[in-house]
Amino acid sequence: MGEIDWNLIKSFVTVAETGSLSAAARKLSASQPTLGRHIGELEQALGVTLFRRGRRGYELTEAGAALFERGKAVSEQASAFSLLALGSVEAIEGTVRIAASEVVAAHVLPAMMARLGIEEPGIEVEIVASNQVENLLRRDADIAIRMVEPAQNELVARKVCDIALCACAAKSYLDRRGRPLEAAELLGHALVGFDRSDDIIRAFGQHGIPVTRSNFRFRADNQIVLWEAVRAGNGIGLGQEPLADRDPLIEKVLPGLPLPMLPVWLAMHRDVRTSVRIRRVTDFLHEELKRYSAGAGANSAR
Repeated sequence: MGEIDWNLIKSFVTVAETGSLSAAARKLSASQPTLGRHIGELEQALGVTLFRRGRRGYELTEAGAALFERGKAVSEQASAFSLLALGSVEAIEGTVRIAASEVVAAHVLPAMMARLGIEEPGIEVEIVASNQVENLLRRDADIAIRMVEPAQNELVARKVCDIALCACAAKSYLDRRGRPLEAAELLGHALVGFDRSDDIIRAFGQHGIPVTRSNFRFRADNQIVLWEAVRAGNGIGLGQEPLADRDPLIEKVLPGLPLPMLPVWLAMHRDVRTSVRIRRVTDFLHEELKRYSAGAGANSAR
C-alpha cells in the first residue's frame, strides 16, 4: 500500500464531518474535483469503499466509520506538526491572527496595526473581536490579548500592564443633567451598563451604592454598543481611562470612585513562540499596550 499522503486523510475526515464535497471544499478552500480525487485515491490505496454516494451526500460505510476516528486523530497530529513547524519560520512576513476583546479590537488595535504596517509591511494581520477565551491550542489565534491570565499549560503568557477604568459620560449629557460630585449622586442619573450580567450592580453595592437594574437606562452586553451609548449621551458608564482621555466627546466624572484595574496579558502557544513574525508582533503589542495604558492614546504619534 505504501505511505499515504496526509492530505488524503484530511480530505476524508472533512468530507465525513461535513457530509458533502461542496461543504468540505468550502471548509478546506479546495475544489470539489480535488476532494473527489482524494477520496478515490484513498479508497484505492486502502482497498475499501469509504462512502456511500447518494442524494443526501456522502455517508460513511461501515469501513469508513471504522477508519474515521483514527483518521481524525491523524489529521489532528498533522495540524500539530504544522503548528510546530510554524514556530521555526524565520521570515518577517505572513499572517498573524490576533484575538482581543471587542473594545480593544475596535477602538485600540486598528491604530496600532496601522503603525505596525509601516514598520513591518510584510506582515498581514487578522483580528478576532471576541470576549471569549480563544482556543490558541487549535490556532483560532496566534496571539491573544486577555484581561485574565490564561491557565493552559501549553500557553505562554506575560503580563503587560494594568489599564485604569473610569466613570465617564458624554459632555452633552453632563451639560444637560449636571455633574455628580459624589458616588451617591449616581442614583439620580441615568446609567449605562450590562444587560444580563450583574457585575456592575454588585460592585456598586459593595461600595454602599444600592443601584438596581432600573437605574441602568441603557443596557447591553456588547462592549462596543455600551461605549457608543455613553458617547451618544445615554448616561454615565464605565470605560477604559485612556479611551476616555482621547475622546473629545467624553468627560470623566467622580475621579475618586474605587474601580478595579483591568489587567492585560499577551498569550501565545508554546510551539509558535520562536516564530520571528509572531514574536515581532507580540513585542510590538507589548510596547504599544503599555504606552496606551499610560495614557498616550492609541492614536498618538510616537
